[in-house]
Amino acid sequence: MASSGVTSPGSSVLQSSGSEEDLQTLMDQRKRKRMISNRESARRSRMRKQKHLDDLMAQVSQLRKENNQIVTAMNATTQQYLNVEAHNSILRAQVAELSHRLEALNEIVSFLNANNGGFAAALEEEEQPNYSCYGNLESPADAFFATNNNSWNFLYSNQPIITSASADILQY
Repeated sequence: MASSGVTSPGSSVLQSSGSEEDLQTLMDQRKRKRMISNRESARRSRMRKQKHLDDLMAQVSQLRKENNQIVTAMNATTQQYLNVEAHNSILRAQVAELSHRLEALNEIVSFLNANNGGFAAALEEEEQPNYSCYGNLESPADAFFATNNNSWNFLYSNQPIITSASADILQY
């Protein structure tokens, strides 16, 4: 039978099943190849995602570090500002007090200049201490004018009193 040139219907099934097996084997190889390729692609994708995640985590860490530095610098600056503001407030209070004192002293000087003799007369009515250390003087006004009898001292005694705080105020 095998020597005959005619093939039987059963043998054609064998031949076609052989080619089907080859085709199936080829499809299985392609399927395995595709699975391997897909697995490799998925592995590369996971690696890229992991690298991106690691990069993002490093960036978060760096940004937190910078944020902490900025917050620390801001706190230091705020503390310095509060210290300067407190010092400034103290200086303002001192300027106000010194201005008030200067105003009062200037009023006294104005009063003395306007009432050269009247001040001494008002003091004479009260009980007077002894001014014998100045010679035969009877009042503080006489003592004042006796110590300022030369023109140089008298020139300055008629001037308003200006303190260094007032000079600082005038500069601003």
